[in-house]
Amino acid sequence: MKLLVSASPHIRSDISIPKVMWMVVISLIPAFIGSVWFFGLRAVLLTVLSIASAVASEAITEKAFGRPITIKDGSAVITGILLAFNLPPGVPFWVPIVGSAFAIIIVKQLFGGLGYNFLNPALAARAFLMVSWPSLMTGKWLAPRTGYLAGFDAITQATPLNLLKNGPPSVIPHLNSAEVLKNLFFGNVGGCIGETSALLLLIGAGVLFAYKIIDYRIPLSYIATVFILTWVLPTPASPLFHLLAGGLILGAFFMATDYTTTPVTPKGRWIFGIGCGVITVMIRLWGGYPEGVSYSILLMNVATPLIDRLTRPRRFGG
Repeated sequence: MKLLVSASPHIRSDISIPKVMWMVVISLIPAFIGSVWFFGLRAVLLTVLSIASAVASEAITEKAFGRPITIKDGSAVITGILLAFNLPPGVPFWVPIVGSAFAIIIVKQLFGGLGYNFLNPALAARAFLMVSWPSLMTGKWLAPRTGYLAGFDAITQATPLNLLKNGPPSVIPHLNSAEVLKNLFFGNVGGCIGETSALLLLIGAGVLFAYKIIDYRIPLSYIATVFILTWVLPTPASPLFHLLAGGLILGAFFMATDYTTTPVTPKGRWIFGIGCGVITVMIRLWGGYPEGVSYSILLMNVATPLIDRLTRPRRFGG
């Protein structure tokens, strides 16, 4: 019997890129079901269009560049889902199509494809849509259970963070009530279609932790930083409100943990999460936008190479 000897390290694992990607897709199913429950068939159409555009853009671009077609690995599907989850339910149907095409072609494929992009494609596409069509991205909120199935007389409703930033003074004290916090936890509030229910997102995150798909350091440091800063800094809303409102849970567990755009060292991941938390709170409290999750993760994506360099472990014997 011959022994095959290869260079170290000798690592055996059944984890593959497609397995990781499709596990993330599965973990997002609870939040997707919740989006349909809260916003109706419109959430389905926006998500399907976003996924279809991402997959088609990936196939066309890889064909044009002469690269292997990798649409079966699930990475484009994740980008489509996450972008849809970051869209208001009332946006026109062309918005997810344009956004997903930008995410795949400009942010991902032009830099070399999966593993080479330095920004999270879904968040970069959301930022692109915010800059290009701000009125569509900030003014198309629908009240829960009011979507395409409920008819065309949808009720426009401000998000909780919008009310905190721009709402009348008489409304702000009620944002810390048990009823509001309960609605934030279960998802019965206005917001982007996939970010409203903390409960359903946490169920999905539990799946990722159970299968060791994501590391705990970034979500824990991100959420803890937001909690501590909103506890010690002057803000009329409670730390619990800041944790449950907006896209913090979605961002902390599903986008700040992206393998390609986040640090590889354990210490670097702590720094990354803390940085995301600090920037999120700064934008929420003093910025022009009510939400800061997307921009905080994107800014820390840019800082990732520097973080990895500064936290690089010493070589054995060095």
